[in-house]
Amino acid sequence: MKRRLVLTTGIAATLGLAGCAGPRLSDHAGEQPALDLRDYFNGTLDAYGVFTDRAGKVVKRFTVLMRCRWTGEDGVLDEDFVYADGSTQKRIWRLKHLGEGRYSGSADDVVGTALGQTRGNAFRWDYTLALPADGQIWHVAFDDWMYLMDARVMLNKATMSKFGVRLGEVTLSFVKRPA
Repeated sequence: MKRRLVLTTGIAATLGLAGCAGPRLSDHAGEQPALDLRDYFNGTLDAYGVFTDRAGKVVKRFTVLMRCRWTGEDGVLDEDFVYADGSTQKRIWRLKHLGEGRYSGSADDVVGTALGQTRGNAFRWDYTLALPADGQIWHVAFDDWMYLMDARVMLNKATMSKFGVRLGEVTLSFVKRPA
């Protein structure tokens, strides 16, 4: 009985610590400049990114031309991707500001609804993307973090996973063009 109690306590402590291990949006509450997605994602932006597998190997390089606009609380992010191998992709995000820095989003290849929130200079959102690979469509979870560096530059790091197993990361830099 004593052994079972020690084992149970050890497992509970490990799970409790694991819950505290990751970054929290509240860690960025006081960071400046404050991020308002409606302001930053309004106009034309260029993005430069890589996808790395779980070993850190660069699997894909790409650029993105983004044309963004807001009408009231509704935004559209029209993205044109060009990959290093010459292939292209289009994604159109439809965002909604829900108040208090909270946003929802959808796109044709997003499963369900993306939900996120800003705090300070950071934005975090979670969503599932339907990605084509090896002739199949895989539903991959994204834990997506964006950090506003200044009025023009934002950095983005998204971790991709399937069934809780980390598959890789997408790293992007956004540069907003002058109006």
